[in-house]
Amino acid sequence: MIKSKIQKALNKQVNVEFSAFYSYLSMAAFFESRYMSGAARWFKAQSHEEFNHAMKLNAYIMARGGKIILTAIEAPQTQWDSCLSAFEDAYAQELKVSARINDLMDLAKNERDHATEMMLQWFVTEQVEEEDSAKSNVEKFRFIKNAVEGIVVFDHELGERK
Repeated sequence: MIKSKIQKALNKQVNVEFSAFYSYLSMAAFFESRYMSGAARWFKAQSHEEFNHAMKLNAYIMARGGKIILTAIEAPQTQWDSCLSAFEDAYAQELKVSARINDLMDLAKNERDHATEMMLQWFVTEQVEEEDSAKSNVEKFRFIKNAVEGIVVFDHELGERK
């Protein structure tokens, strides 16, 4: 049986993951409006990952006999000053999620909830990949600056994401 404190914290994380899903979907729409189909595809794939993270947490809560408590999600930002600023926001979002996952891991350790620790280890590993990918995109956009040729090539590269 899941402890109340753990259930509450995991439900908050479900909300964070759904919020990230919504945010990345908004970023995809932003890039679609700029005819950058590669970046739009990248953010759509990212949004699906976040949705799957939320569902993974939901499944875990249910498997432990807990209750899912969904809460409201704020409307995401819809406009950015540049392509770079959208990717910087994505990177900042991943850093926040990593910090929250680390806090959850600390809580699970303090509560001596080994099953939750094991489940969260997957998220810890996943966040290393998420941060690296987001940071890489930021650095590439910084390198490209406003060079149209570079943006076109990088947009194509982003569109190759499976």
